[in-house]
Amino acid sequence: MHIHPLITDAADLKSLCARLSTRPFVAIDTEFMRENTYYPELCLLQLASDEEAAAVDPLAPGMDLSPFLAMLDDEDLLKLIHAGGQDLEIFYNLTGRTPSPMFDTQIAAMALGMGEQVSYANLVAHFTGHQIDKGARFTDWARRPLSERQLEYAIGDVTHLAQLFPKMLEKLRKTGRGEWLDEEMARLAEPSNYTVDPDRAWLRLKLPSRRADVLGRLKALARWREEEAKSKNVPRGRIIKDETLADLAGSPPRDQADLGRVRGLSATWAGNAIGARLLDVLAAAEPLPADEMPLRDAARPGLSTDAALIADLLKLLLKLRAKEAGVAPKLVAKGDDLECLAGGQREGLPLLCGWRRQIFGDDALALVEGRLGFSVRAGVLRMTALDAISPPELQIAPDRAMPDAAAGQSPAPDSDAAAPPVRRKARQTRAAG
Repeated sequence: MHIHPLITDAADLKSLCARLSTRPFVAIDTEFMRENTYYPELCLLQLASDEEAAAVDPLAPGMDLSPFLAMLDDEDLLKLIHAGGQDLEIFYNLTGRTPSPMFDTQIAAMALGMGEQVSYANLVAHFTGHQIDKGARFTDWARRPLSERQLEYAIGDVTHLAQLFPKMLEKLRKTGRGEWLDEEMARLAEPSNYTVDPDRAWLRLKLPSRRADVLGRLKALARWREEEAKSKNVPRGRIIKDETLADLAGSPPRDQADLGRVRGLSATWAGNAIGARLLDVLAAAEPLPADEMPLRDAARPGLSTDAALIADLLKLLLKLRAKEAGVAPKLVAKGDDLECLAGGQREGLPLLCGWRRQIFGDDALALVEGRLGFSVRAGVLRMTALDAISPPELQIAPDRAMPDAAAGQSPAPDSDAAAPPVRRKARQTRAAG
């Protein structure tokens, strides 16, 4: 593979993109910085086909990324990425769109049963035998000039990606799992993944209270902070830390002078413009509407105690079936979907559609409907089909209690399963007498 010198000229990038567009795929990676900004700052762009590779300096004077951004929209060119969520965020910020079509090697690794978040280094080692030097990973990519070590590391990310893809594709074809990725790639491309709704920013915070007035102020403050951070292009915490937001929502200051005494704020907030804006936000905040109030069991929203236990059983079943199928559990079903199924939902769940239903969904339904149960045989956990469902009032586990009853034998004195029928019969006799 031919490796070009660092591209710093817009004309050279245009020529490179013209050639890459004629190939079956292009591997894409980025290096960026976001420690001091709200939006990630693109510092380096790496591109490779099966024939050539290059790093592009987007910070070079006069650099025009238009040819590359146009290439992202080419429906005939497959874009290869690895764990590309942050790369896609950058592209979305630049264009308002996400690339199509895409192939994410981390998601493909999940379909091949290699784990839920297999690292790029491990993936490269597995398929190519190469060991990646990650020493340059956390360097300052915004500083110029870039070192040879930085460039070698960056180029390696896309050259290895170009070598990985054919090997992974062949294995996916052999296992018949290529179509499994379509839905995941569509989810990855969903624009909502790369936008933050200011009105929902408060949901990421630790709640200081369950009072409607406190949560109303927290929502208003979180929305205001999000907008301030965007307008200044600084991290949220640079405006106000999360803990300070919670303190302000729980104990709002009486006037702006009080802001100078709030932990986490400097004394200047007592008289500056941003402090005045914050006071205006607090003054205008309204109690959180009842339909937006968080449920008390935030970890298991909307689930009764029994449904939460059923969700745990579903997670155990998922691990068993995913292990049998040789696929990462996260690719088959998300935790939220399991809880929806446990809570009674049946429509619109991905686990009840297509290949997911075949390897897991049907069994998941059988479990929640009482047609499937767990058993341990010879020290191995197994699923057992239940031919008949015990009457709800008995709650008898057939494997444990039914054989004795069927043989006409009296249950053991400490048998929890057999005790309820005896007590009910005694009550019926007393009532009849």
